[in-house]
Amino acid sequence: MAKIYEEVSRTFNEYLLIPRLTKKEHFPDEVSLKTPITRFRKGERPDIELNIPFTSAIMQAVSDDRLAIALALQGGLSFIYSSQSIKDQAAMIRKVKQFKLGFVESRYNLTKEATLSDVVRIKEKTDHSTITITSDGSPHGMLEGIITSRDWRVPQMDLSTPVVDFMTPFDNLICGEDGITLDEAYDKLWDHKLSVLPIIHGRTLSALVFRKDYDSDEQNPSALMDEKKSYMVGAGVNTHDYRKRIPILVESGADVLCIDSSDGYSEYQKDVIDFVRDSYGDRVKIGAGNVVDGYAFRYLADAGADFIKIGVGGGSICITREQKGIGRGQATAILEVAKARDAYYEQTGIYIPIASDGGIVQDYHVTLALAMGADFVMLGRYFARFEEAPGRRYRVNGNFVKEYWGEGSNRARNWARYDKQDSRQMTFEEGVDSYVPYAGPLKDNLTITLAKIKSTMVNSGCMSIKEFRKEATLTVVSQMSLNEGSAHDVILKEQSF
Repeated sequence: MAKIYEEVSRTFNEYLLIPRLTKKEHFPDEVSLKTPITRFRKGERPDIELNIPFTSAIMQAVSDDRLAIALALQGGLSFIYSSQSIKDQAAMIRKVKQFKLGFVESRYNLTKEATLSDVVRIKEKTDHSTITITSDGSPHGMLEGIITSRDWRVPQMDLSTPVVDFMTPFDNLICGEDGITLDEAYDKLWDHKLSVLPIIHGRTLSALVFRKDYDSDEQNPSALMDEKKSYMVGAGVNTHDYRKRIPILVESGADVLCIDSSDGYSEYQKDVIDFVRDSYGDRVKIGAGNVVDGYAFRYLADAGADFIKIGVGGGSICITREQKGIGRGQATAILEVAKARDAYYEQTGIYIPIASDGGIVQDYHVTLALAMGADFVMLGRYFARFEEAPGRRYRVNGNFVKEYWGEGSNRARNWARYDKQDSRQMTFEEGVDSYVPYAGPLKDNLTITLAKIKSTMVNSGCMSIKEFRKEATLTVVSQMSLNEGSAHDVILKEQSF
């Protein structure tokens, strides 16, 4: 008969932290959230550490170059999704590695043949009003002019008005030459009272510098950078075309790779890791997963994985458990894998970081995951809500939302993640297509989440993740305990905005 775990499979909602002594000398701002992301030996330091324990999921709706830059600025790491062509994925990685703080690629561009209706459409869809006019409508075409919110007004203007009639033409623009420093660019912005400064090479548009981003470099002291001061970025790979994909991703500058699969306990993943070790030794870092127990952790650890992801079926857009009846409660999975990780460290002297991937809905769930033994978390829904995420923004029933779809959905068309054959269609879906409430910029929201984590760690008498993992005390709670912990037995006032 089948082996049965008698212990109940539990989720984050079934646990709370017990407060420990809060010490006078401990302040949230002094809490260190640095954490390893790659394996290391006892007495040594990991080759790569995160400044905050956050990575973004390997998903089309989450991790593109724009979100990767925004997260790296805050100290975390994105894994650019692999369900796209090798060429396109490599291009995204290069954009992150070549990004210079304050110099932004023009995201919204039109040609001279466009009209005011095209400008209004972009404004309504993105809420951005700075639009460049280039010869081919690309971010790096010949600059013809620029449009800001000061240049047009509806309904005073006809929607059919050509953009050339109201844009600021190139001859009237003040620009910076490619190679200008950020300080010099900001000086020009202030001296000429500009809101945006185009950076050009000859006449070709290179980037934009915005007045609103002034001093943003000083505002991001935790930015995650390599030894060359380029922002760090990860890349997802699959178990099909990895022999072609990995060399190009490495050449493009990916700092760490991760196998994107719903089933980590697999000989296919060992094949990928073997390829990396045979081709690059330990120079190229690669994570694996996902797993939910100690047996699977040990398999991937022995295979040479640099980190291991935990979680099957717990994502908000994942329906693997419904479709296949396979998976495990995320809290229970982390606790067991963390125990196996610690035992492996004691036995071999090699520490392998583990990531909680899935099951996190509330901010405090991140804190619980860290207390239970996770070194960092990998999040999808959390990041999909933000302005920098790739999903389109819509207004639904009066509220702004963003698209969010799973890699196991037909929309993602990510056959390489689930099918072991060369089929071009899924037999059944393991993910859904959905919306999430729009939450604004990544930095604003992540700052709040980090503040909650640090405050909780101080309440637990801890100043680092390693200490927190060792000293934290958890308790199982009932549904009545959860109800007691929320606002109850009062009439809530309506919030005014």
